Amino acid sequence: MKAPSFAYAKPASLAEALDLLGRPGAQVLAGGQSLIPSLNMRLSSPALLVDITGLPGLSDIRVSDGRVKMGALVTHAAIGKSPDITKHVPLLAQAVPHIAHAAIRNRGTIGGSLALADPAAEYPACAVALEAVLIVKNKTSERRVKAEQFFKGLFETDLKPGEILTAVEFPAAAGPDRSVFLELTRRQGDYAIIGLAAHNSRFVFLGAGPTPVLIQGSSIEKAKAAVSKSLDPSPDLYNSSATKLHLAGVLLERAWKTLTT
Repeated sequence: MKAPSFAYAKPASLAEALDLLGRPGAQVLAGGQSLIPSLNMRLSSPALLVDITGLPGLSDIRVSDGRVKMGALVTHAAIGKSPDITKHVPLLAQAVPHIAHAAIRNRGTIGGSLALADPAAEYPACAVALEAVLIVKNKTSERRVKAEQFFKGLFETDLKPGEILTAVEFPAAAGPDRSVFLELTRRQGDYAIIGLAAHNSRFVFLGAGPTPVLIQGSSIEKAKAAVSKSLDPSPDLYNSSATKLHLAGVLLERAWKTLTT
C-alpha cells in the first residue's frame, strides 16, 4: 500500500517545529522507523509531517550532577556506542542489541520509541525501571514527567497536542547499583515474547500488558507472586498468555540471581 497524501515541513529550530505542531493534524517525524510503515499501511493519516531530524541540541548526551540527559533524537546505535551510557546507564546499553536490526538502530531514536509507547519496546521498560524523567515542551512551557506516569495505555502517552518529547533524564549509576536486561524472542530482531528490565529492586516487564509492568518484592517468592497477579500478557500466533506468564517467571528468576550474586 501507499501512504495517504500529507504535507511535509522540515523546521530549522525547535521553536519553529512547535509552531508547526500547533496546526490541525500535525504529527512529528523523527527516525521514522515506526511511523513510515504505519503510513504505508494507512494506520496513520496525518495532515502534516513535521520532520525534526537534525534539530540542534536534540542529539546530545550529557552527564552532569549525577544525571544523564539524552536528547530525543539520539539513535539506538549512538546509545549502544556511547561510553557514557555504558558507564552511567548500563541498563540501556544492555537493551540496545535487542532492538530490531542494525539498520533500524542506525535510524531509530530513543524519543521516537518512548513517544510511540509500544508495550513490546525495550526503552519504555528501561525508563520505568530507572525512574527516568521525560522532558516535554510546547510553545510556551516545559513539563517534566516521570516515566511511570508517562505511559498511559497501548500506544498512549501523556503527550498533549502541540507537545514534543525533547529529552529524557536518567540517574547516573552509583557504586552499589545493579542492572540487567533480558529478553526472549523467536529470532534475533523479532518483537519480544517477553522481556525484563531490572534495576536494583525494580523489575519492569515488556510485552506483558498495554504498558510497562513494574514488579517489586523483598524476596523472589513475593516477586513471583506479584508477577502472577499483575501481568496480563496477550497471546500471539505462537505463544499463549499462560506460556508468556511462565516465561516471565523464568526471566525474573534469572534477573534475581544476576542482581543478587
